[in-house]
Amino acid sequence: MAICSKCPRQCDLDKGRFCGADKLKVALITPHYYEEPVISGSNGSGAVFFSGCNLRCCYCQNMPISRGQKGEYYSEDRLIEEILKLQQSGVHNINLVTATHFIVEVAAVLKKLKPLLHIPVVYNSSGYEGDLSVLNGLVDVYLPDFKYMDANIAARYSAAPDYPEVAKRAINQMTEQVGEVVIEDGLIKKGVIIRHLVLPGHRNDSIKIMEYIAEHFPTAYVSVMSQYTPEFNIGPKELGRRVTSFEYNSVVDRAAALGLKGFMQERSSASAIFTPEF
Repeated sequence: MAICSKCPRQCDLDKGRFCGADKLKVALITPHYYEEPVISGSNGSGAVFFSGCNLRCCYCQNMPISRGQKGEYYSEDRLIEEILKLQQSGVHNINLVTATHFIVEVAAVLKKLKPLLHIPVVYNSSGYEGDLSVLNGLVDVYLPDFKYMDANIAARYSAAPDYPEVAKRAINQMTEQVGEVVIEDGLIKKGVIIRHLVLPGHRNDSIKIMEYIAEHFPTAYVSVMSQYTPEFNIGPKELGRRVTSFEYNSVVDRAAALGLKGFMQERSSASAIFTPEF
């Protein structure tokens, strides 16, 4: 039996991969303007959206690529060429979005690219990661999600009851690799920003995540997101509404009381118009 070791799912390759990926596949390469201000800046973030996903949350706003497998196959050389074009366009960083299931290929690309880049590399992750040591020294900024503290919620929405423990280990490895956040001229150069999307009906779980971050990852910034968009939900009915102002503000208030640094969103971000066209 052949086992894939790229992520915690440890798929039996004879039965297929959960992520749906067989070889390097990219859905979109473009300047992206809807990340945190220290990432997007004025010129945008150089986003590389990879096809497939090892988590496949039931409410994913990137469903066409995470489940639909939209995209085209890339050689490592072609990906290097396109990333260098992004750098030449003036973007502030190279933003690798959902690359977990291609981590070996991405590490090989970055080893060749790193001497040619004069902007930071951002690794934009669901937080459901395996061993990240292959990226040590190749990534400047980690941008992981910390989606769930409760294993039952993780199982219900992402079929990953081990998500909380996996994410804790992964974010710990990220903070050890890149250290404290460094921001120069309004743009991040290194460090970890932990994203958390507040889900309807689960503000208490979100608050527990803020408390865990404050205790265990004090050098990281947090980004508390209100952009949950029910139009994308294909899961349980309780996710069929937007997050209320009370739910979102209670999480932000707790983060502030804990002394966490970072970002919050305007409520208008809970719209499909902020989702890229794939």
